[in-house]
Amino acid sequence: MKLHHYALCLSIICLPACTWVETTKEGKEVTLVKEFNVKDCLKLGTINASVTHKVGILIREDEAVTEDLVVLAKNRAAEYGGDSIVSKGPAVEGKMSFDIYSCSN
Repeated sequence: MKLHHYALCLSIICLPACTWVETTKEGKEVTLVKEFNVKDCLKLGTINASVTHKVGILIREDEAVTEDLVVLAKNRAAEYGGDSIVSKGPAVEGKMSFDIYSCSN
């Protein structure tokens, strides 16, 4: 019985580090780059991504939240025909904005 209790506690402790968003096949082709890398690219638009940053009283790790936001942005950028994204700033409470670019010639 104690083993089950420890396993439950361990699961709760590890939960904030989990990533929940899967990269699509098309999203894998999109790259997160710095703004100077897209100076010769066509801007396709801006997207706002959001994920859960808090589960109950537990706050997810910033790295896991940011990773999920980037994956979401890559997936959405691929839907718009983009191959590059640029972050417009850091993640704030599970939200982040990205500009989408097409850089392939």
